Amino acid sequence: MRVAVLGGGRSSEHEVSLDSSAAVRAGLDEGGHEPVEVLVERDGHWMHDGRALAIEPGGGVLGADVVFPVLHGPFGEDGTVQGLLEIADVAYVGAGVLASALCMDKIVFKDLIAQAGLPQVDYVGLRDGDDRSAAERLGTPVFVKPARLGSSVGISKVSSPEELAPALDEAFAHDPRVIVEAMARGLEVECSVIGNDDPETSQPGEIVIKSEWYDYEAKYTPGGMELVVPARIPEATRDRVRELARDVFLRVGCTGLARADFFVTDAGEVLVNELNTMPGFTPTSVFAKLFEKSGVPYAELLDRLVRFAVERHERERSYSF
Repeated sequence: MRVAVLGGGRSSEHEVSLDSSAAVRAGLDEGGHEPVEVLVERDGHWMHDGRALAIEPGGGVLGADVVFPVLHGPFGEDGTVQGLLEIADVAYVGAGVLASALCMDKIVFKDLIAQAGLPQVDYVGLRDGDDRSAAERLGTPVFVKPARLGSSVGISKVSSPEELAPALDEAFAHDPRVIVEAMARGLEVECSVIGNDDPETSQPGEIVIKSEWYDYEAKYTPGGMELVVPARIPEATRDRVRELARDVFLRVGCTGLARADFFVTDAGEVLVNELNTMPGFTPTSVFAKLFEKSGVPYAELLDRLVRFAVERHERERSYSF
C-alpha cells in the first residue's frame, strides 16, 4: 500500500516524532509498502518534497491508501489531526477523534476509569484559577503534570508540601488543566495493544529506570531505562495486566494500537495509569519492543497496523450517517 507517514508536528515532541516517523518509513519499506514522507513543521505547515501540501475535504492525502500519523502530543495525538484526516476521507492508523482526545486528557481519562471502577492511583484535577488547596489532601509524595502533554514535559515530583506551589506553577505554564497524582510504590509495567474490535496484547514489560523517576531524560537518553520482558511479576499478575490493557483499550474506544501503562504495587495490585494512543515508534521503543518479544517483528507489526486502518475505514464508511 501507499502510506503517507506524518512526522514532526507542533508539540515539544517534534524531534522524537521525526525519529519515530523515519523508523516507520524504513519498516514499511522493508514490509513491501510504499512510504511517502510528510513533514509537519513546528509552525504547523505540511511539507512534501520541499513543497507546501494542501489538504482538501474528501481529497485524501497524496493519493495514499493509508496515512500513518506518527505525531506525539498536542496537535497530533489529541484528535486534531485525526479530525482533519476524517474530513480528508482517508484511512489512518490509530485511534479516532474521540478516543485520541480522551486518552490525551489525563483528567478525563482518569475520570472515566474511576467511573468504571477500575483500580488507579488517587488524583486531583485542577483548572488554572481553581483553589489549589484541593491537591493538599493527597499529601506527599505526589506527581504534578500538565493534563494534556506527553513525554514527561512539565512534570514534577513533589516530595514536600513546600514544593507543591512551584510544581503547579510549572505545570500551569504548559496547560490550563493540571493533574496531581498520588505516588504508587512498586513497578512500572507497560503492555502494547493492537487491533480493532478484538485487540491483541503483548507480553507486559517492566520499566527499570536509573534515575529517581521516569522523566524525559530517562525516556530519551540512551541507557536511561531498561526494558525487561516479560515483567518480573507473577504470571497471574501479568495476565491481569493484559486483561486490563484490553479492557481499557475497548472501554475508551481505541482502535489500531495503544500502549497501556500500569503500576504494580508492592502488594501485587495492578493500577491503571494511562493509555498512549501513538507511542514512540522506533524499533527500540517500548511499544514495538514488547511485540517483538511477543513474536511480532517490526515490519510485520507495521503491516498489521496499516491493514487495521483500512479495515476500520471501510467498516465506518459502510454506515449511513
